[in-house]
Amino acid sequence: MSARPGLSWNLLEHGPGDIEIETDWPAHVTRDWAWGGATGRGVRVCVVDSGVEPGHPMIGRIHGNHAVRMGIDGEARVSRCRPRDGCGHGTACASIIRSIAPECELYSVRVLDQGFGGTGQALLAGLRWAVRQRFDIINLSLSTNRGGLAGELYALADEAYFAGCLLVASAHNLPVESFPWRFASVISVGSHGERDPSLILYNPAPPVEFFGHGVDVEVAWPGGGSTRCSGNSFAAPHVSGYCALIRSAHPRLTPFQVKSLLYLTAANVRGDA
Repeated sequence: MSARPGLSWNLLEHGPGDIEIETDWPAHVTRDWAWGGATGRGVRVCVVDSGVEPGHPMIGRIHGNHAVRMGIDGEARVSRCRPRDGCGHGTACASIIRSIAPECELYSVRVLDQGFGGTGQALLAGLRWAVRQRFDIINLSLSTNRGGLAGELYALADEAYFAGCLLVASAHNLPVESFPWRFASVISVGSHGERDPSLILYNPAPPVEFFGHGVDVEVAWPGGGSTRCSGNSFAAPHVSGYCALIRSAHPRLTPFQVKSLLYLTAANVRGDA
């Protein structure tokens, strides 16, 4: 069988060679080393959701507001917009990230309408735009069970991974197959029932890889107030917030290395066994 042109990879030509680790990792990784003292400064986080309410005291400044709109040609495009949130979901997620990484730069891409409704085209367009802007972290607290979108979402998840973008995606709240959280290139998140917002647990039996605080979470809500919510949607931004701290402390880490740090610092993973 002959190799197809353009698909071969010559190990002698391209490497591997000796690779110098970008960050001087300690023999035993601790949370203090991973993100101690970090605030999220210098990290760009994009919330792909329902928008974010402007001026909310639990969120503060949003550095960019965008929305997916359908053109007269039927194509979905992303453009700047006035900030708003039609259902509160994006505002809630943004407030969690801000509570953990107070100095990160927050951006919003609205793909959901009032009543939590949205189209597959809007999801693809919004996520594609965010990936190609090369945000450090993209929080996606939503998924689709439309199998016809799986191929394009898979390709976008890989594009994000190879571009250095961390895609943090919440698992579906019901036992159904949905995407993109099931892809190995993303950081997939479900919720645990503990009250500790800093508690991250590793799941040794994927597809869900990590569990974050997602039960009875205090979040910002439209109108300048707050409420309490439960679900995987609110666990994902907790993990996104800690990823922002990690990238603030160690800005040159790859998605693979950040995921490794989450694993090594998970509360149920012991390094002394």
